[in-house]
Amino acid sequence: MASTPYLQGYPIKPATISGTGIVTFTDGRYSVEPNQQQCEAYGYTYNPITGTCNAFTFSTNLNPAINNETNIVSGQGNVTGVGTGNTHIIGQSNEVLEPTRNNLIVGSQNQITYTVDNTASFGTLGEVTATNSIVLGGNAGTDILGERQNITLIYGVQTPSNVPALANLNNTVDSFFQPIENSVFYFQSEILAVRVGGANLGGAVGDYKSWVERGVVKNASGTLSISRSQTAIVDSGSTTGWSTENTVSGSDFELSVTGARQMILEWIATIRITQIKTGVAL
Repeated sequence: MASTPYLQGYPIKPATISGTGIVTFTDGRYSVEPNQQQCEAYGYTYNPITGTCNAFTFSTNLNPAINNETNIVSGQGNVTGVGTGNTHIIGQSNEVLEPTRNNLIVGSQNQITYTVDNTASFGTLGEVTATNSIVLGGNAGTDILGERQNITLIYGVQTPSNVPALANLNNTVDSFFQPIENSVFYFQSEILAVRVGGANLGGAVGDYKSWVERGVVKNASGTLSISRSQTAIVDSGSTTGWSTENTVSGSDFELSVTGARQMILEWIATIRITQIKTGVAL
């Protein structure tokens, strides 16, 4: 801000204004927080609750509005909610709910739900509910949202022992895919575990094991059930006790993994889902 002269009788004057509107004063050598009289003498507003001098009232809607300017939208009838950023839409009648970031839509009538980031959606009437997912909607324009679609997800976790653990969606603690109510989906989990450390003298860093698990999950009016089968694919080194299983709990689609004592294992699963959302109570 431009240099402001001292007012008569006041030993401090405004020096800087922050991005949130807070005015910091100076005595010529040091930064000073003004009292109400000093703040208002220079034409600013004093907030007695926060004890700050304000040049303007900061709005949390300001940045979201600016974020919308980073979106690129091509086509008619597309909607991006306040707070969406870095979103690219090519198509018609798509909707991105706020606040979301870094999403791509190519197609028609797709929807990305709240707080879902870094996704790619293609086709018609795809329903995107998981961060870092890829969704392909294969629907007619008269179908319901998400009626026929496939979804690609990644789960991951690190285990240091033989204590069972849950892999997480995007390796984010306590994050899991949640099946849509009154839907049925076929899944294929392609799972890999690799040893990266640990004091166990059996085997070595670089040992690995892989599995493919297939099954069907049903969400019947909020109650999940699962049927599954598994095939071990290939392994190398000392992998005794390593195991994995897809499960359901509450509203979550989970992946349970078990390693071995004093072995540090990295786990990854690519999970491909083929879904029918029925639109009727199951």
